[in-house]
Amino acid sequence: MTLELLTDLATPITRGILLGGLYVVIALGLSLVFGVMKLINVAHGDLVIFSSYFAFFAMTSLGVDPILSLGMSMPIMFGIGFAIQKYILNRSFRVSMDASLIVCFGISLILENVYQIIWTPLSRGLTTGYALKSFAVGAVNIPLVYLLDFIAGLAVMFFLREFLGRTYMGKAIKAASQDHRAAILMGINTERIYGFAFGLAMAFAAVGGVCLGLTFPFTPTSGPQFLIIAMGVVILGGLGSMLGTFIGGMIFGLAQCVGGYFFGVAAQMLVAYVLVFIILAAIPRGLFGR
Repeated sequence: MTLELLTDLATPITRGILLGGLYVVIALGLSLVFGVMKLINVAHGDLVIFSSYFAFFAMTSLGVDPILSLGMSMPIMFGIGFAIQKYILNRSFRVSMDASLIVCFGISLILENVYQIIWTPLSRGLTTGYALKSFAVGAVNIPLVYLLDFIAGLAVMFFLREFLGRTYMGKAIKAASQDHRAAILMGINTERIYGFAFGLAMAFAAVGGVCLGLTFPFTPTSGPQFLIIAMGVVILGGLGSMLGTFIGGMIFGLAQCVGGYFFGVAAQMLVAYVLVFIILAAIPRGLFGR
């Protein structure tokens, strides 16, 4: 019985780990913004959905594959993020952090209504040939898109680690996140750094939006749902921790898929949120929180 159970669990465990890559990609941008600016960007989920809709537009109107559309959406998302930070959030920062939070909430509401006007409330998806394919490894059947999610999660995390550790801009971002006043005294233009960090987070959101659209259907109001998942992943791993975000994504994906195996699809997200609650009750700072 034990061997049979382990065999049956092999598929949800493998799928959960791979699906965690999607949550890592979505959550890393949120984690970066919080780590640098100490701001919880509540519009993050809706900005991820913007990339999903952009890929949908590129696929249906321009005939461009969703993955190839990242060549257009990532620079656009970077520019949008930089502009939001420079022209909107920088002003609200001077008032208070609460003002910035309210501004982000306003951006979220505006985007959701714009999506409904342009694309209607109907559910959409990035349906491609490879998104529907799966392959078997022994007795384990794996959707190809889940593997793509995991590869994207690894790629984004590796890029961010190398960027922060090896480039001047990356080191300046780390310095500004650790001590804002000291960074200014060292001649770092923190407003420019914040804009670049926000833009980089939005470029990651572009990748997350494409992966999301290939994996799940989405609607104009899907943003808050994935914002909550991203927040759960970030808080679980420890606010501002890149490694913690990666581990948190894996745990969340595992809890979702294994929970769905034992309790049914309807309860899979409940199982994931309860697990996050239990871990945070025991370790309030998260697994890798400082």
